[in-house]
Amino acid sequence: MSQDIYDTRIRQAQPLITPWVLADEQPLSDTQAATVATARRQTEDVLSGKDPRLLVIVGPCSVHDPAALLEFAAALKSHCLDLNDALLPVLRVYFEKPRTVVGWKGLINDPDLDGSFHINKGLRVARDVLQDVADLGLPAASEFLDTTFGQYYADLVSFAAIGARTVESQIHRELASGLSMPVGFKNATNGDVGVAIDAIRSANHSHWFPSLTREGTPAILQSTGNPHSYLILRGGKASGPNYDAASVTAAATAMAAAELEPGVIVDCSHGNSDKDPQRQAIVAADVSDQIEQGQTALRGVMLESHLVAGNQAIGPRDSLRYGQSITDACLSLDDTLPVLDSLAAAVRRARL
Repeated sequence: MSQDIYDTRIRQAQPLITPWVLADEQPLSDTQAATVATARRQTEDVLSGKDPRLLVIVGPCSVHDPAALLEFAAALKSHCLDLNDALLPVLRVYFEKPRTVVGWKGLINDPDLDGSFHINKGLRVARDVLQDVADLGLPAASEFLDTTFGQYYADLVSFAAIGARTVESQIHRELASGLSMPVGFKNATNGDVGVAIDAIRSANHSHWFPSLTREGTPAILQSTGNPHSYLILRGGKASGPNYDAASVTAAATAMAAAELEPGVIVDCSHGNSDKDPQRQAIVAADVSDQIEQGQTALRGVMLESHLVAGNQAIGPRDSLRYGQSITDACLSLDDTLPVLDSLAAAVRRARL
């Protein structure tokens, strides 16, 4: 051909490991598989209302230091041992960060925090982290942003989230319809809840969609539909916070009108806290009050929390403060544990 018309804006390409090879290198143990399977069933029961406990998804905004995450995880699990009658704790393990323009895209994309984009290394690290979490006996929650990366570690995830930026994406709705775990859809960034309800309805149905098999082969997959899809209220730029009693009731009513299980999870961060991590405790306190007042649609909360409060700018690993977020600011672990105690007390008084 006289004209160069292929990949004219692609600078370079690198080989990508296949999910099958990664799973062969880092196989799931029987104990890890049992932890995930049990956690998925329990999560489904809580979110469907069969189990009166409250799902609490707690952890850093994103993972950048596996050692700090695992220290946080061990402390969370230890504290929740006396709360397991009222709460189902799930560790927030987010590897991908959606960016409004540009920025660090998460541990999978850039595990060395330096723009080198060693994605194969990132996938190995992500799977290793999730296996360590499973070894602690904790369920893990993660956001599915890239529609192919999930094949590399979804077998270790007990709860999936579809974010506010991708809730309107058809391919993410199709992806959710085939995921093997419960899925939470966030309302849109402007606060629109209707698009999330539409997403839940879509994910309930069977779809055909292009994806990647575990062997790494491009394929057209047919899903069965995911009956365990729920709504996450995270506030919005136009709507403002939507964790209050009126907003929760309106969301549950809209779900019931769409013939969906009215299961609502409140994200105490993002638009509901106005990006102020300390306000997460205020949001959670309001949720506790609603539970005590008999709001049965409230099935879960999400808290962004890490060992150290706040956040810091990304930089070389040896310059970073241990246990502090490099993305959204977090509530400290010390300030988070009393919040969990209060939520558990509210559930005990109202539901147990």
